[in-house]
Amino acid sequence: MQVMMQGIGKAFGPVRVLEGVDFRIEAGEIHALMGENGAGKSTLMKILSGVYQADAGEIRVDGRAVQIRSTVEAERAGIAIIHQELNLIAQLTVMENLFLGREPSRFGMVDTATMRKEARKWLDKVGAQRIDPQMEAGQLSIGQQQLVEIAKALSLNAQVLVMDEPTAALTNREIETLFEIMQSLKASGVAIVYVSHRMEEIFRVCDKISVLRDGHFVGERAIRETGFDEIVRLMVGREIGERFPKRSHAPGDVRMSVAGLADEGHIEGITFDVRAGEVLGIAGLMGAGRSEILRTLFGANRKTAGSVTLDGNALDVRDASSAIAAGIGFVTEDRKRQGLVLGMSVRENATLVHLDQYATLGFVNERAERSAVDGLIKQLRVRTRDAELDVKALSGGNQQKVVFAKWLAQPPKVLLLDEPTRGVDVGGKAEIYTIINQLAQQGVAIVMVSSELPEVLAMSDRILVMHQGRQNGIFEAATATQELIMTAAAGGHAAATHAVGA
Repeated sequence: MQVMMQGIGKAFGPVRVLEGVDFRIEAGEIHALMGENGAGKSTLMKILSGVYQADAGEIRVDGRAVQIRSTVEAERAGIAIIHQELNLIAQLTVMENLFLGREPSRFGMVDTATMRKEARKWLDKVGAQRIDPQMEAGQLSIGQQQLVEIAKALSLNAQVLVMDEPTAALTNREIETLFEIMQSLKASGVAIVYVSHRMEEIFRVCDKISVLRDGHFVGERAIRETGFDEIVRLMVGREIGERFPKRSHAPGDVRMSVAGLADEGHIEGITFDVRAGEVLGIAGLMGAGRSEILRTLFGANRKTAGSVTLDGNALDVRDASSAIAAGIGFVTEDRKRQGLVLGMSVRENATLVHLDQYATLGFVNERAERSAVDGLIKQLRVRTRDAELDVKALSGGNQQKVVFAKWLAQPPKVLLLDEPTRGVDVGGKAEIYTIINQLAQQGVAIVMVSSELPEVLAMSDRILVMHQGRQNGIFEAATATQELIMTAAAGGHAAATHAVGA
């Protein structure tokens, strides 16, 4: 099956998102679609899958012009999409989500047994054997929900499968399973559009790459005939310097000390120090307790054991408010549910944490607030028409930058980062890495959870590795390797001689 998109244009009000874009994909091909956040990638794929309708241009399937006015019509045409932002209904079970609108029936009634059996089959195909088809989707982690989305798309037997940031919340093991599935689908003639900011993945699994910049098509390349630097130049139209900027300063005194930390069943015995100006990375497989450490330190999870000191003083954090008051900031993994108020503007979200510093006698000084936010927008290169635009209108990566901006107006003593560059393009990542380094130079102690091992190794001074709710060593980043970290994350002890004290 061949799909060609020709001269595609799309505008939202006065803002032109796509203009004259061409894109094509052939059967049995894995084709990467790349570009900075806001370049139009997701919009183009939503047009292909029937979520949006183009204002100009046409779509051809096997040479025949087609009208795709809904996701149902796209599915009938053999096109399915896995969205970057998950679309499961939390109150329904996994199997009900998988077969929503196409439930198997018998004698006019939903055939629950068949639905459960079919759900089990498709979940197994994506390596999700541990997910119960009868669980409510809202009880699943983000990574598990992503696997359900993939299983749902595969169950449609699509001939063109669009994957929009499918690995953003997956562990290395789950990513490997996904890549195996993709190769199997490719061998069977399925065409896959792969939208991702992870360069290593693009060069590993894709055959071709097309690049968008500012809503325009700027080039198509065969993977074997191009390289990282050329793709970055096509994407951003400029050099971005080193991928991981270096820091030259040395960490100072211990800022936060954690001893024997435990919560209600997720983590126990967590012990470490983090110094002023230090980046302590936390690595581990999904479900190992990485995020739970941060949530407990911030008061989102209840601490059941252990002690925490900040600058030598005992710290008793009971909730987010007391954490913020103590000087602790938190960039959460799930920006939509935990990091942003989607119905509020970019300005309102960016100043929400420290609104009091813009207020006098209970009245907000909007001029001072706008000035601060405009500076943050420029600093983080947030692509937005202006600060008054609803944050829900931004692309996923730009939403993540707004989450990050909340903590920059008044830097905290300790900043907890949970997947800080998830869904952010290569240019945006470099900018966030620079901000992290600048905060560290200012003496902020940073604890960073990341699923991207190159990011953990390059940005951290030391790395704490989690395994099944307990730490399995702390390692110097300068001498650690991906193999070393993964061995510890899997519960191995071969790396023990490389560990350093907490």
